Amino acid sequence: MSDSIQWLFIPIAYFISSVSFAVVVSKVMSLPDPHSYGSGNPGATNVLRTGNKLAALLTLIGDALKGYVAVTLARAFIPVDLGSWVLPMVAVAAFVGHLYP
Repeated sequence: MSDSIQWLFIPIAYFISSVSFAVVVSKVMSLPDPHSYGSGNPGATNVLRTGNKLAALLTLIGDALKGYVAVTLARAFIPVDLGSWVLPMVAVAAFVGHLYP
């Protein structure tokens, strides 16, 4: 795979990781928006404040898996060699996408 195409996985990882599972799970389960209660942080702990443990667990799993999926997807297409900075940058993009969606 060409180097220029490999670099496209960085914004892809950012966008995959920018999905807020707290908001998605809350909407699907008809819970209030996690920005509107508790700390206002859209995370599993704040979703747990609704009293719905299943929603909090699904949020936690979704938040953990989105970084894994982004890096694993890139890893499937990008060869690992000691000179490549693309995979570490994909991991950083996934982290930044989670923090700053």
